[in-house]
Amino acid sequence: MPEGGFAAWSRDRLAVARRGAEECGDVWQLEPGVYVAAAAGPCEEVLRNAEEFPKAPSPLFPPLKRSSGAPTREERARAHAARMRGLRAHAVAARIGEIAPSAARFADQWPTGEDVEILPLVRQALADIGVHYLFSEDAPTLLPFASQLFLAREVLVRPSRWIVPRWIPTPARRFRTRQQVAFTNALRPVVRRRRSSGRLGDDLLGQMLRPTSRYGLLSEEAILDTLPGITVATFETPSRAAGWILLYLARHPRAADRVSAEAALLPADPAATTNTHLDSLQYTQALIREVLRLHPPSWLLTRRATRQTQLGGYTIDAGSTVLVCPYTAHRDAREHSEPDRFEPERWLDDSGSPAKPGAFLSFGTGPHGCEGVALAMAMLTLLTAQTARRYHFSEPSGPEPSFQVTTFEGLTTAGLRLRATVRS
Repeated sequence: MPEGGFAAWSRDRLAVARRGAEECGDVWQLEPGVYVAAAAGPCEEVLRNAEEFPKAPSPLFPPLKRSSGAPTREERARAHAARMRGLRAHAVAARIGEIAPSAARFADQWPTGEDVEILPLVRQALADIGVHYLFSEDAPTLLPFASQLFLAREVLVRPSRWIVPRWIPTPARRFRTRQQVAFTNALRPVVRRRRSSGRLGDDLLGQMLRPTSRYGLLSEEAILDTLPGITVATFETPSRAAGWILLYLARHPRAADRVSAEAALLPADPAATTNTHLDSLQYTQALIREVLRLHPPSWLLTRRATRQTQLGGYTIDAGSTVLVCPYTAHRDAREHSEPDRFEPERWLDDSGSPAKPGAFLSFGTGPHGCEGVALAMAMLTLLTAQTARRYHFSEPSGPEPSFQVTTFEGLTTAGLRLRATVRS
């Protein structure tokens, strides 16, 4: 345990995480029953072993209480499989022409010549893209409810001095339930209309409405219960990532120029953008991966040991918490040369392949890895390319920082302000 222990952790979790990795090794103990996996190998081992280290069963939007009962575990698993039909890489690739126009619109509407707080703007743009990807023509109806779901999430995860049992109906939890009910009530007639008309749609909801030869139709409740979480996830984590990416475009103008040059080859009509165009943005994607290596939005992942096991020389007792730390794993010199250096080029050769175990954990890995990684990368790539194509970015001048780093729930550039000037 590094000096200061849990009290120091509470004050500056990033600094203690780095110090713990440097002083204590690949796995270290934060306090009795709490361990930190700080290097690529242990992180990969924990995340891939979902039986010994399962994800805590505490969904942000748990199934609503109904007289008919919540969907069974089997129904939830089937709903997840149906959802994945619309989120796999080939499904995202087929819809790039729908994502690109919204990214271009966001860039076109950026206020120029003034310091602007960017996260609300980015979040709204990514919500437009994400909700449209899920619900197509029904997105305008559902977008306001999705925004309220995000607000409920923000209220629920705010830091608190007190740990309140999950069964206690706090004001934040009651607010969450109200917004979840409102979203479900807005979505239910959409589901029923599509089913009754037979026009299921080609979006993610349409994929979930299609019967399979093995299981037939998903129940309406299984569909409704699985969608609030993924709706918020399509834009919440990517928004945090986009804040870091745009900050790096401001701080590294040569890299931004290279992204701009690459983006100049995109079609003049964004709707004509295809997955081939997306694949051609190799440096842009390398820049995004490098930013997310240095600042993974989900920088700390919680797992709980189901039985006594060994990890990094420690005996981990059943019930112990293991904090998986991509932030320190990504800054390990054994995995990345000059790990604190911003170097997008490291991802353009085979040695920096994100497929290398433990080399890139910003989207997690294993059974509980981010299911929307293909969609998130497409959204971030097109948003980055279109904004860099049009603007130079700079941080505000003056003694005050342009943002604060927050680490609770995710690594975020809270309050980030940037100024955009049109490229000549």
